[in-house]
Amino acid sequence: MTPTRLPNTARTERPWGWFDTVAEESGFKIKRIGVAPGRQLSLQKHHQRAEHWVVVRGVAQVTLDERVFDLAVGQHCDIAVGQVHRLANWTTEPLEIVEVQFGPYLGEDDIVRLSDDYGRH
Repeated sequence: MTPTRLPNTARTERPWGWFDTVAEESGFKIKRIGVAPGRQLSLQKHHQRAEHWVVVRGVAQVTLDERVFDLAVGQHCDIAVGQVHRLANWTTEPLEIVEVQFGPYLGEDDIVRLSDDYGRH
């Protein structure tokens, strides 16, 4: 079955960068995520979804629970349901990843922010 491709998907701007939803169907969603130099997403977890990240441009600093490590282009990692994680770009170049979300519910309100540079809860 071919995933539904969303035509003319609008870019969603965030304080740390942007994301585009590339495809979405029951049980999964695919996003392109761009993180501006010197920015990071909130330290977070999800109750209902797992994620798989693949770096397609730049170098990502990834936090998974207590581990912090870098991923370069072509490298990837998996985030389990409930696992604490963060994506950051501490370089001077743009970072872009492809994120595949899996789970019964994939809404943005499933984000539990534990720490956020931008005052979001």
